[in-house]
This record gives sequence, structure tokens and C-alpha cells, in this order.
Amino acid sequence: MTEQERLELFMERIRRGEKIEATDWMPDEYRQLLIKLIHMHAVSEIMGAYPEKEWVPKAPSLRRKLAIMAKVQDEMGHGQLLLRVVEDLAKPLGKNREDLIEDIYHHRVKFHNVFHMEARTWADAGVIGWLVDGAAIINQASLLSTSYGPYARVLKRICAEESFHMQHGENIILALAMGTPEQKRMLQESLDYWWESLLFFFGPPEVTPAAERMLYYRIRTLTNEELRQKFLDKYVPRILSIGLTIPDPQLHYDKELKRWIYTMPDWEKFGEIVKKNNGPKSRERIELRRQAHEGGRWVREAMLTKTAV
Repeated sequence: MTEQERLELFMERIRRGEKIEATDWMPDEYRQLLIKLIHMHAVSEIMGAYPEKEWVPKAPSLRRKLAIMAKVQDEMGHGQLLLRVVEDLAKPLGKNREDLIEDIYHHRVKFHNVFHMEARTWADAGVIGWLVDGAAIINQASLLSTSYGPYARVLKRICAEESFHMQHGENIILALAMGTPEQKRMLQESLDYWWESLLFFFGPPEVTPAAERMLYYRIRTLTNEELRQKFLDKYVPRILSIGLTIPDPQLHYDKELKRWIYTMPDWEKFGEIVKKNNGPKSRERIELRRQAHEGGRWVREAMLTKTAV
């Protein structure tokens, strides 16, 4: 069978809605697109634990400490599950899990802009849980229909756990919204700080060549803008219902266009944060990841040596 014939059969399977497995033949382009997407997702889960990890010792009660510790543990677990999926794809290219993790502190992989930002207050921890995780659920739920089977199956578990994370953040937000004037002010300041980052989270509205190919292979099924509109549909009414003001005077729903009109985030500023790791907390968190990985290397090597013996 020629490469073209293989490709035609492959695309027929995708059009029929079949799932591609790690052991199936796949075009090199499809493999590379999957690696890029899932690797970034995995790293974002790992690096996403750091803003909230900083609030474990500062949480206002024992109950809050236990809840945020459980959330941090879940996020790290999600990262490991996703790295396992990437590892199967990357092994034929000579990369293992060690390489995939080291890519973080060698600046060879990106992670979401929101995890470069500073979690300054307890309200920030709540906004991360409610709105950042809410945005992540919208993105991940759309990927449940991805053409790559192992990714879709892992996402079922991740989406289920992320829904609990969102509820955890919502609980913090509601407590602050019903609290003292100072707590309400802190909450509004937090929304003001995170809003632009949340809009950027989904990526630029233009469909890039890489995104177009992901849609073609049904790795993704929705565009960045479609996902952002879903986020606004769901969360704008909820944000307004608890008495918060969205820091965008232009934001409104256009009934004729059937879409939200909003002020564009600073694509260049946030793009530089992601590409160059120069956000408010980027270097510090990447260094913590390097220390954790390198510090545990002797344990991994000892376990492998014992297994070999």
C-alpha cells in the first residue's frame, strides 16, 4: 500500500468518527500535531499547580487548605496522565518522559499564559479555580470528541475532576462575594487582574495553519473563537449575578451576530509571555520545576536500577 493510499484510508476512518490508537499507522503531521497539543496540555496542568500551591500554607482555614492541597495533587496527576499519552507518541521519535519534562526548563515547550501570572490574594486562588478551570473545562470538553482515542479517554477523567475544581473555586468566590466590603473589593480587583488573561487563554481569533490542520484531522473540533464565545456565554451572566463588574466597557452581546463583542486582549504582550517565559512568575516557577525534577532524579535512577536487578 502506498503512503497516499494509507492516508486516504486513515482519513476515511476519521470521517467515520473512528478513534485512532497509538499502535495504528498515522501520518507524521498528525503525530506531530498531537505531540505539540498534548505536551502543552500536560505541561500546563503541571505548571498550573504552582499558583495555587503558593496558597496552601496561606489558606484561611484548615478546610480550605485540605481542599486546595487536593486540587494541586489532582493537577499534577493530570499532567502525569497526559505525559503518558504523549510518551507513546514521542517514543518513535526518540523522546521519553524525562525528555518531555526537561523540555519545561529548557524552554522547549509552552504552557498557558494564566500560569505565568501571580496569584497575589486569596481571591486570585478562587478566580483560578472558578474561571481559569472553567475555561479549561470548556476547552477540554470540546476535545472529548478528538480523533485520537488515548487522549479522549484520559480527558474523560480529567474533565470530571476539573468540574470539582471549578466548584471549589466557585465556593471561594461566593464566600467572598457575600463577605465584607474589603473582601468584595479584593474579589473585584482579582477579576480586573485576570480578565484579559482569561480572554487570551483560548488563543487568537484567527485560524492559524496549524489549527486548520488540527481541525482537518479532527484533533480539535472547535476554533479558538468558538471556545471563547462559549466561555463568555456561560460565565458573563454568572459574574454579573454576584455583583461583579466585568472590566470591559465594550463587552456586550450582539443579537444580530449572535456573538459577544469584547475588547481584544493585548495579543503581543501575552504572546511574549508564553513564547519567552517572561511573565511575572515564569522564571521562578520554571526554576522550581527544574529543582523538583533534578532533585528527584536519584530516586528514579535507584528505582530503575533495582527493577533491572
